[in-house]
Amino acid sequence: MRCWAQVTLSFVLLNATVWLASFTTLYTWPRGTQVTTSRETNPLAEACASFRAGKTYFIWGNQLQTSFGNATCKEYVLQSQYITSPLSAEEAAFPLAYVIVLHRDFHTFERLFRAVYMPQNVYCIHVDEKATSAFKQMLAEFVDCFPNAFLASRSEPVVYAGASRLQADLNCMDDLIASRIPWRYVINTCGQDFPLKTNREIVQHLKSFNGSNITPGVLSPRHTDQRTKYVYREHINLSPPRTRKSMMVKGPPPHNMTIYFGTAYVALTRAFTRSVLEDERAIDLLKWSKDTYSPDEHYWVTLNRIPDFPGSMPNARWDGNLRAIKWSDQKSHDGCHGHYVRDVCIYGPGDLNWLSKSKSMFANKFELKTHPPTLECLELWLRQRALSQSEIPVQPSWHL
Repeated sequence: MRCWAQVTLSFVLLNATVWLASFTTLYTWPRGTQVTTSRETNPLAEACASFRAGKTYFIWGNQLQTSFGNATCKEYVLQSQYITSPLSAEEAAFPLAYVIVLHRDFHTFERLFRAVYMPQNVYCIHVDEKATSAFKQMLAEFVDCFPNAFLASRSEPVVYAGASRLQADLNCMDDLIASRIPWRYVINTCGQDFPLKTNREIVQHLKSFNGSNITPGVLSPRHTDQRTKYVYREHINLSPPRTRKSMMVKGPPPHNMTIYFGTAYVALTRAFTRSVLEDERAIDLLKWSKDTYSPDEHYWVTLNRIPDFPGSMPNARWDGNLRAIKWSDQKSHDGCHGHYVRDVCIYGPGDLNWLSKSKSMFANKFELKTHPPTLECLELWLRQRALSQSEIPVQPSWHL
């Protein structure tokens, strides 16, 4: 049996090497791209090494093409090199749930989805109600290719900094609770996120919290007081839609809660997620938060400080390493080598060295059409690490 296992493992690793080689050949640089490299064997790997070392590059032009829309689902999954078996017993025994909220830029989302996709996980995709019919149709056709992915049953017209963004996450979480895939944590993302860790590394990071939720944050600082002191209204008909403050003062939070301030992006246990959907305190806090500014930045962190909620962390602070973000007003990074949108860096290839050193699970934000090599290099490095961590494929205990 031992000899047979060694032969089987060698066969798997050989096929994995071939798979990685074919994965790199999928990439064709957009017309107009120039990269300074010393060798031409495997241009993608050479270019990524160049970017990581801070070498000169010039890029402009079109986004990369994939086979989606020009092939059957089976052909698309095969040609795009999706992982179709768990890469380790550890990952198979610890399935994850993902919420992905987006409204545009299908091709950037497609790269995110491929990077986080594993057959043992489950994915809920919320498409903004305001998105075009063509975009909604494209997403509907896309999820049909994956038995463990689906569109949210209820769609919100999402407004920046409004309660609709929080509600979009909750809609997906409500759907995910009904899933028969026994996921352990749910991670909420947006369409411009990208992972910095492999699925196995994410699983190991989450397991290190021993069943606690990860909701980085602190007591609400003074500069955020106005977010919950006054009534805010979503104005969908403005261009662009936005959230505006009124002069109406809000009442105190329900159940004498202390409001905390933190990140909108979290990792929650299944038991906590169920409590958020069913516990009277969570329901009342949601009602109270509907007319506040960016309620997703206080909702999760506040509930996770309540001692009797499942997996709560009453004394937690900013720990968690969930997101790497370059804010324009921070001096803790080397500057943005792409461009800023709403004070958040859209990463360019010059940011790859900084990203490669980050300990975070994800980074935000990316845009394939303006900086394609940034995503391509990260995805290539992730695939290389995933293969180096892989074992003989095993089947999960549940069946789709």
